[in-house]
Amino acid sequence: MPKMTEERLTRLRTVACQRQTNFTVVLENVHDPHNISAVLRSCEAVGIAEVFVLYTEPKLQEDYLTLGKKSSAGARKWLNVNYYTQMDNCFAAVRARYDHIYATHMAQDASSLYDLNLTESVALLFGNEHDGVSEAALRYTDSNFLIPQMGMVQSLNISVACAVSVFEGLRQRMTKDFYGANNPATESAQAAILQDYIQRHEGKASGKKTRRKD
Repeated sequence: MPKMTEERLTRLRTVACQRQTNFTVVLENVHDPHNISAVLRSCEAVGIAEVFVLYTEPKLQEDYLTLGKKSSAGARKWLNVNYYTQMDNCFAAVRARYDHIYATHMAQDASSLYDLNLTESVALLFGNEHDGVSEAALRYTDSNFLIPQMGMVQSLNISVACAVSVFEGLRQRMTKDFYGANNPATESAQAAILQDYIQRHEGKASGKKTRRKD
Protein backbone atom coordinates (compact mmCIF):
# COMPACT_ATOMS: atom_id res chain seq x y z
CA MET A 1 0.00 0.00 0.00
CA PRO A 2 1.50 3.40 -0.97
CA LYS A 3 2.24 5.57 2.04
CA MET A 4 -0.02 8.61 2.32
CA THR A 5 2.25 11.56 2.95
CA GLU A 6 0.94 14.99 3.88
CA GLU A 7 2.21 16.27 0.55
CA ARG A 8 0.30 13.57 -1.30
CA LEU A 9 -2.89 14.24 0.66
CA THR A 10 -2.62 17.95 -0.12
CA ARG A 11 -2.23 17.12 -3.82
CA LEU A 12 -5.27 14.84 -3.79
CA ARG A 13 -7.32 17.49 -2.01
CA THR A 14 -6.30 20.18 -4.51
CA VAL A 15 -7.19 18.00 -7.49
CA ALA A 16 -10.51 16.93 -5.95
CA CYS A 17 -11.48 20.57 -5.40
CA GLN A 18 -10.69 21.40 -9.03
CA ARG A 19 -12.68 18.60 -10.63
CA GLN A 20 -15.31 19.81 -13.09
CA THR A 21 -18.36 17.69 -12.38
CA ASN A 22 -20.49 19.44 -15.02
CA PHE A 23 -18.14 18.92 -17.98
CA THR A 24 -17.63 15.59 -19.75
CA VAL A 25 -16.77 13.81 -22.99
CA VAL A 26 -18.65 11.01 -24.76
CA LEU A 27 -16.84 8.73 -27.22
CA GLU A 28 -18.90 6.76 -29.75
CA ASN A 29 -17.32 3.62 -31.26
CA VAL A 30 -13.75 4.94 -31.20
CA HIS A 31 -11.75 1.99 -32.51
CA ASP A 32 -8.15 2.79 -31.65
CA PRO A 33 -7.38 2.28 -27.93
CA HIS A 34 -4.47 4.71 -28.29
CA ASN A 35 -6.94 7.43 -29.25
CA ILE A 36 -9.07 6.66 -26.20
CA SER A 37 -5.98 6.73 -24.00
CA ALA A 38 -5.00 10.13 -25.38
CA VAL A 39 -8.53 11.43 -24.77
CA LEU A 40 -8.38 10.24 -21.16
CA ARG A 41 -5.10 12.06 -20.60
CA SER A 42 -6.54 15.30 -21.98
CA CYS A 43 -9.74 15.00 -19.95
CA GLU A 44 -7.88 14.30 -16.74
CA ALA A 45 -5.52 17.20 -17.41
CA VAL A 46 -8.38 19.74 -17.59
CA GLY A 47 -10.09 18.42 -14.46
CA ILE A 48 -12.90 16.39 -16.02
CA ALA A 49 -14.14 13.83 -13.50
CA GLU A 50 -15.75 11.22 -15.77
CA VAL A 51 -16.02 10.19 -19.40
CA PHE A 52 -18.48 8.00 -21.28
CA VAL A 53 -17.45 5.29 -23.74
CA LEU A 54 -20.18 3.93 -26.02
CA TYR A 55 -19.59 0.80 -28.09
CA THR A 56 -22.62 -0.13 -30.16
CA GLU A 57 -20.60 -2.11 -32.69
CA PRO A 58 -20.65 -5.80 -31.64
CA LYS A 59 -16.98 -6.36 -32.52
CA LEU A 60 -15.99 -3.72 -29.97
CA GLN A 61 -18.17 -4.94 -27.12
CA GLU A 62 -16.77 -6.81 -24.13
CA ASP A 63 -18.02 -7.31 -20.58
CA TYR A 64 -15.09 -5.30 -19.27
CA LEU A 65 -13.35 -2.35 -20.86
CA THR A 66 -9.60 -2.17 -20.35
CA LEU A 67 -8.14 1.05 -21.63
CA GLY A 68 -4.66 2.05 -22.63
CA LYS A 69 -1.15 1.15 -21.66
CA LYS A 70 1.34 2.61 -19.22
CA SER A 71 1.21 6.01 -20.90
CA SER A 72 -2.38 6.53 -19.80
CA ALA A 73 -2.36 4.54 -16.55
CA GLY A 74 -2.10 7.67 -14.40
CA ALA A 75 -5.02 9.41 -16.08
CA ARG A 76 -7.12 6.24 -16.12
CA LYS A 77 -6.64 5.78 -12.38
CA TRP A 78 -8.19 9.15 -11.51
CA LEU A 79 -11.04 9.23 -14.03
CA ASN A 80 -14.37 7.46 -13.84
CA VAL A 81 -15.05 5.70 -17.15
CA ASN A 82 -18.69 4.85 -17.81
CA TYR A 83 -18.89 2.06 -20.39
CA TYR A 84 -22.13 1.45 -22.30
CA THR A 85 -23.16 -0.71 -25.24
CA GLN A 86 -26.76 0.51 -25.57
CA MET A 87 -27.17 3.99 -27.03
CA ASP A 88 -30.42 4.78 -25.18
CA ASN A 89 -28.91 3.87 -21.84
CA CYS A 90 -25.73 5.84 -22.45
CA PHE A 91 -27.43 9.07 -23.45
CA ALA A 92 -30.04 8.74 -20.71
CA ALA A 93 -27.18 8.67 -18.20
CA VAL A 94 -25.46 11.63 -19.85
CA ARG A 95 -28.67 13.66 -20.06
CA ALA A 96 -29.44 12.97 -16.40
CA ARG A 97 -26.21 14.67 -15.33
CA TYR A 98 -25.50 17.24 -18.07
CA ASP A 99 -27.76 19.93 -19.51
CA HIS A 100 -26.32 20.16 -23.04
CA ILE A 101 -24.86 17.62 -25.48
CA TYR A 102 -22.85 19.03 -28.39
CA ALA A 103 -21.50 16.83 -31.18
CA THR A 104 -18.50 17.37 -33.43
CA HIS A 105 -20.23 17.07 -36.78
CA MET A 106 -19.91 18.78 -40.14
CA ALA A 107 -23.30 20.34 -40.74
CA GLN A 108 -24.47 23.62 -42.21
CA ASP A 109 -25.79 24.77 -38.87
CA ALA A 110 -22.65 23.80 -36.93
CA SER A 111 -21.27 26.44 -34.58
CA SER A 112 -17.63 27.23 -34.00
CA LEU A 113 -16.14 25.61 -30.92
CA TYR A 114 -15.19 29.09 -29.79
CA ASP A 115 -18.82 30.23 -29.83
CA LEU A 116 -19.92 27.53 -27.39
CA ASN A 117 -20.45 28.35 -23.74
CA LEU A 118 -18.39 25.61 -22.11
CA THR A 119 -18.95 26.98 -18.62
CA GLU A 120 -22.46 25.52 -18.69
CA SER A 121 -23.23 21.90 -17.86
CA VAL A 122 -21.92 20.31 -21.06
CA ALA A 123 -21.12 16.95 -22.65
CA LEU A 124 -19.05 16.90 -25.85
CA LEU A 125 -19.65 13.97 -28.20
CA PHE A 126 -16.92 12.65 -30.52
CA GLY A 127 -17.38 9.91 -33.11
CA ASN A 128 -14.97 7.34 -34.42
CA GLU A 129 -11.95 7.79 -36.67
CA HIS A 130 -13.68 6.78 -39.90
CA ASP A 131 -17.33 7.86 -39.81
CA GLY A 132 -17.53 10.48 -37.07
CA VAL A 133 -20.68 10.75 -34.97
CA SER A 134 -23.45 8.47 -36.24
CA GLU A 135 -26.83 9.74 -37.37
CA ALA A 136 -28.40 7.69 -34.59
CA ALA A 137 -26.30 9.42 -31.93
CA LEU A 138 -26.97 12.86 -33.39
CA ARG A 139 -30.62 12.47 -32.46
CA TYR A 140 -29.64 12.72 -28.80
CA THR A 141 -27.68 15.95 -29.18
CA ASP A 142 -28.67 19.60 -28.93
CA SER A 143 -26.42 21.00 -31.67
CA ASN A 144 -23.20 20.52 -33.62
CA PHE A 145 -19.87 22.28 -33.50
CA LEU A 146 -16.68 22.42 -35.54
CA ILE A 147 -13.12 23.39 -34.76
CA PRO A 148 -12.09 26.20 -37.14
CA GLN A 149 -9.23 25.13 -39.42
CA MET A 150 -7.35 27.23 -41.96
CA GLY A 151 -5.43 24.58 -43.88
CA MET A 152 -6.21 22.48 -46.91
CA VAL A 153 -7.02 19.41 -44.82
CA GLN A 154 -10.21 20.01 -42.84
CA SER A 155 -9.95 17.21 -40.32
CA LEU A 156 -8.21 16.38 -37.07
CA ASN A 157 -7.45 13.12 -35.33
CA ILE A 158 -10.16 12.41 -32.76
CA SER A 159 -7.77 12.67 -29.82
CA VAL A 160 -6.42 16.00 -31.10
CA ALA A 161 -9.93 17.35 -31.69
CA CYS A 162 -10.91 16.35 -28.17
CA ALA A 163 -7.79 17.94 -26.68
CA VAL A 164 -8.43 21.24 -28.49
CA SER A 165 -12.06 21.22 -27.33
CA VAL A 166 -11.57 20.38 -23.67
CA PHE A 167 -8.71 22.84 -23.30
CA GLU A 168 -11.01 25.54 -24.70
CA GLY A 169 -13.35 24.47 -21.91
CA LEU A 170 -10.51 24.87 -19.41
CA ARG A 171 -9.76 28.35 -20.75
CA GLN A 172 -13.37 29.48 -20.40
CA ARG A 173 -13.74 27.93 -16.96
CA MET A 174 -10.55 29.53 -15.68
CA THR A 175 -11.95 32.97 -16.54
CA LYS A 176 -14.84 32.26 -14.14
CA ASP A 177 -12.59 30.75 -11.45
CA PHE A 178 -14.24 27.35 -11.79
CA TYR A 179 -10.97 25.79 -10.63
CA GLY A 180 -11.09 27.92 -7.51
CA ALA A 181 -13.79 29.51 -5.38
CA ASN A 182 -16.49 29.22 -8.05
CA ASN A 183 -16.16 25.50 -8.71
CA PRO A 184 -19.66 24.28 -9.65
CA ALA A 185 -19.33 21.14 -7.51
CA THR A 186 -20.77 21.30 -4.00
CA GLU A 187 -18.51 20.90 -0.98
CA SER A 188 -20.01 17.48 -0.30
CA ALA A 189 -19.32 16.40 -3.89
CA GLN A 190 -15.72 17.55 -3.60
CA ALA A 191 -15.38 15.69 -0.29
CA ALA A 192 -16.74 12.51 -1.91
CA ILE A 193 -14.24 12.84 -4.76
CA LEU A 194 -11.40 13.28 -2.26
CA GLN A 195 -12.45 10.18 -0.32
CA ASP A 196 -12.61 8.19 -3.56
CA TYR A 197 -9.12 9.38 -4.51
CA ILE A 198 -7.75 8.40 -1.13
CA GLN A 199 -9.12 4.91 -1.68
CA ARG A 200 -7.60 4.79 -5.16
CA HIS A 201 -4.26 5.88 -3.74
CA GLU A 202 -4.50 3.03 -1.22
CA GLY A 203 -5.18 0.58 -4.04
CA LYS A 204 -8.80 -0.12 -3.13
CA ALA A 205 -10.08 1.24 -6.44
CA SER A 206 -7.70 1.34 -9.37
CA GLY A 207 -10.07 2.61 -12.04
CA LYS A 208 -8.17 0.56 -14.63
CA LYS A 209 -10.94 -1.83 -15.59
CA THR A 210 -14.55 -0.89 -16.20
CA ARG A 211 -17.54 -3.20 -16.33
CA ARG A 212 -20.23 -2.41 -18.88
CA LYS A 213 -23.27 -0.75 -17.32
CA ASP A 214 -25.90 -2.36 -19.56
